[in-house]
Amino acid sequence: MTAYFALQSTSNMPRHVGVIMDGNGRWAQERALPRTEGHRRGADAVGRTIEAALDLGLEALTLFAFSSDNWCRPAAEVQTLMELFEHFLRRESDRCLREGIRLSVIGRRDRLSAALRRRIALTEQATATQNRLRLRMAIDYSSRHEILSAIRKTGESADLESVARVLDGDVPPVDLIIRTGRERRLSDFLLWEAAYAELYFLDRMWPDFEREDLVVAVESFKTRQRRFGRVGDAVEVAG
Repeated sequence: MTAYFALQSTSNMPRHVGVIMDGNGRWAQERALPRTEGHRRGADAVGRTIEAALDLGLEALTLFAFSSDNWCRPAAEVQTLMELFEHFLRRESDRCLREGIRLSVIGRRDRLSAALRRRIALTEQATATQNRLRLRMAIDYSSRHEILSAIRKTGESADLESVARVLDGDVPPVDLIIRTGRERRLSDFLLWEAAYAELYFLDRMWPDFEREDLVVAVESFKTRQRRFGRVGDAVEVAG
């Protein structure tokens, strides 16, 4: 087994959880509210999820905040989302330092505003030495674009491990992906990193996601037998 796959959790506890935070707009529409209100309420669910991740002792949490395809949404909705991202980063910096969270952003940055890029850089720099939880926000993110970029960086020497080093950085591969909002697809999220991830789909819309929902998803993960292509209970880990 390569070192890359050895990093996958072989215990009954996930090391790295990814969340597709879906359903903000539909949550609002079902209540006759503007879609932007759903995104604002979704920001509260992000805070609850981070607290639950800390309590559970997760090593890494990646939240899918804005896909590269989301630029096609109405301009007012996109603007609200960008403002929420900047506000979140400004608001969360102190908590990250207080609670040992290292916050980083994955995805393209060239299409973000200069103000948001500065805020991202400041937050990443301020929290760079924290090590209790790796919190990653995926903004203007496309997994296919990231994979293509990683292959271009590694060139002719590209193999599983060299590409994984570019994509994963210093976080373990994703063990569990949670998606809210009734959909049953990955939507170009962490396709490489989640090669062996367990999937957990929830009908609840993201603004209604509670800390207990993360706990239940992790408990579901613990019941699953992960073979990584092998037969039986034994999963060999490279030493």
